Amino acid sequence: MTARPLHPRSLAAQAMGKIDPLTKAVVPPIHVSTTYIRDEDNAYSSGFIYGRPDNETVHEAQAVLAMLEEAKAGALLFSSGMAAATAVFQALSPGDHVVASKVMYWALRSWLLTEATRWGLKIDFVESDDLAKLKAAVKPGVTKLVWIETPSNPLWTITDIAGAAEIAHAAGARLAVDSTCASPVHTRPLTLGADIVMHAATKVLNGHSDVIAGALCARQDDDFWARIKTVRKGQGGILGPFEAYLLMRGMRTLHVRQERQSASAMTLAQKLSAHPLVSRVLYPGLPQHPGHDIAARQMEGGFGFMFSVQVTGGEAAAIKSAAHVELYKRATSLGGVESLIEHRASIEGAGSPCPPDLLRLSTGIEDVDDLYADLDQALKSGHR
Repeated sequence: MTARPLHPRSLAAQAMGKIDPLTKAVVPPIHVSTTYIRDEDNAYSSGFIYGRPDNETVHEAQAVLAMLEEAKAGALLFSSGMAAATAVFQALSPGDHVVASKVMYWALRSWLLTEATRWGLKIDFVESDDLAKLKAAVKPGVTKLVWIETPSNPLWTITDIAGAAEIAHAAGARLAVDSTCASPVHTRPLTLGADIVMHAATKVLNGHSDVIAGALCARQDDDFWARIKTVRKGQGGILGPFEAYLLMRGMRTLHVRQERQSASAMTLAQKLSAHPLVSRVLYPGLPQHPGHDIAARQMEGGFGFMFSVQVTGGEAAAIKSAAHVELYKRATSLGGVESLIEHRASIEGAGSPCPPDLLRLSTGIEDVDDLYADLDQALKSGHR
């Protein structure tokens, strides 16, 4: 690469510019070996011992992500977003106190209420977009971790990352941020004071709905990061080489996809705000969104590809509208090149903070006019 500093967009597009030394291939090969040769003195001068913690393809994808997130301590890839997220909590000790966002990825919230609590963690959920409530929930000297998700799924509330970091650090706790729906294109939490960033890399980092993966990035190589590494190595929740290759392929187009998806999401959110069959649009890019000003400070180049709409006519009209889409796909997940729609309350079930009239939308890279036309006809069909 050139001596002149390059934009992350350029580095990602070329997978850090690495060229295969043997073939001079511009696309890095997939390394699939599970074991490596010892030296004559019984050492491993290559640095590779066994395929579970040591794989060059995984290392290369981790390097790209660490660059994107400006993670000084590096990045770790996991076999899923849940594996990555739970590793952070498993690096804590039984009895440790955690404060977490009330609105967050439902599967992780359920895990915290069951397995993490059974293991001995003490969890308090709070509306983290309200820093006064967050500060009141944190116990100085007792709280070990503050976990926030911003924008939060599926209500897209915004938490002030710098403010949350200040509160956590003043209490002697670490701040972890689920930044899945912002991606490093729009937000880099470590530069705002966070200690750990988590991604469900299945989503927009991969962007093609063909990989299950998770990732953690760290600001500081400390004892806590070392414990997370131990959890990953010991429990084996590590990404395979082919999946790492696909993830790296996805990250090479991350910027162009995110720029298109975020621009389309903004257009759709603006147009749907005036739609007579939509009572409310939840998207941080809209000036009327409660977290818009904070989002504008900590998000760059757009406000993300995710938004939700609340449909007039309530739950029945929302479900019926989703059933009439033609271009959108009725499917769980988000961040792929194809646009998805989901009645989220049906997925989350009892206890969900998600309103029953809400539809969650993931914006793909299709023509934005086609996407709006599809939603328009679906909403009209859902109210007949």
